[in-house]
Amino acid sequence: MTVLEQPGSYRPTPPPAWQPRTDPTPLLPDPEPFRLLGTDAAADLDPELLRRLYGQLVRGRRYNTQATALTRQGRLAVYPSSTGQEACEVAAALVLQEQDWLFPSYRDTLAAVARGLDPVQALTLLRGDWHTGYDPHEHRVAPLCTPLATQLPHAVGLAHAARLKGDDVVALAMVGDGGTSEGDFHEALNFAAVWQAPVVFLVQNNGFAISVPLAKQTAAPSLAHKAVGYGMPGRLVDGNDAAAVHQVLSEAMRRARSGGGPTLVEAVTYRIEAHTNADDATRYRTDAEVEMWRAHDPIVLLERELTGRKLLDEAGMEAERQAAERMAADLRERMNQDPVLDPMDLFTHVYAEQTVQLREQADRLRAELAAAEELSPGHQEGTQR
Repeated sequence: MTVLEQPGSYRPTPPPAWQPRTDPTPLLPDPEPFRLLGTDAAADLDPELLRRLYGQLVRGRRYNTQATALTRQGRLAVYPSSTGQEACEVAAALVLQEQDWLFPSYRDTLAAVARGLDPVQALTLLRGDWHTGYDPHEHRVAPLCTPLATQLPHAVGLAHAARLKGDDVVALAMVGDGGTSEGDFHEALNFAAVWQAPVVFLVQNNGFAISVPLAKQTAAPSLAHKAVGYGMPGRLVDGNDAAAVHQVLSEAMRRARSGGGPTLVEAVTYRIEAHTNADDATRYRTDAEVEMWRAHDPIVLLERELTGRKLLDEAGMEAERQAAERMAADLRERMNQDPVLDPMDLFTHVYAEQTVQLREQADRLRAELAAAEELSPGHQEGTQR
């Protein structure tokens, strides 16, 4: 028995430092996902923004279907489709200012394209080609991240560094619901809140981490509630309502830019297609569940709003569909061209200045390639001539 366990022993009152450091009430998310489309508040939305969102959604859906087709044709090794999640992808790209950074996961190629990245470059990694496929610094888009949630601490580091330098930069980091079960998620949110880093975390809760439903990952009321434990606001939004996602993210970006610190946004959406082309989703979910979410399609929701307010007619919809088809045709044509690969690219962009070991390896590979060239039939035939 210890002294404190003895009857009548002295039990000191915890000092003030033990008291809550932050009032949790303002940090709590709404009990229901925030919505705009189909509500009275939608009347105040900017028509030009709605039309822009709609055009991006239509092109995004076509991008997804074309990339999926390229996978079936063997032009891509794998493609994680974001069909059904386009509202999250597009809104994430459109709230960024030029100097801001996007930190995508492997499923967020559409967000990178909506940010301005060449669609072919966005798919380069997924075809097993050259490195990331694009210059992250040029586009302010971090490399597509295949390991779950490892992009989140990177986003916090960049945002914290920008704040220390006095740069007007906000990082927007995207992650799936499965990524919230990773340690990197905890570390990123904890550091972001302690440092008050200008970063926004967007969790696309699409229902499944591959085949594991959300209920088997967490017992939290929502993923947005997890923000409170770190001392940042949590926002819950309908992830298929493009206008609502755009507004919630815009508010979080303004808060971060003004020095208010990070925000965790949970967008409730759904992965209409399988995890990837290598997944059989029928083993863990029903067709009825998928069809229920198809009725809540982000394109249909926005189309209904625009046509109901006479901001879009059939001619306008057809123009957007034709623009999407031109994008898909260009993507298809360029992806059907076999890439010209240089083995020496293995050593490019690994370090700003190559190490001694890399230079030795590069010299060895260069010699092996030269020797192989000398043994090739074409080279020998030319020598004999």
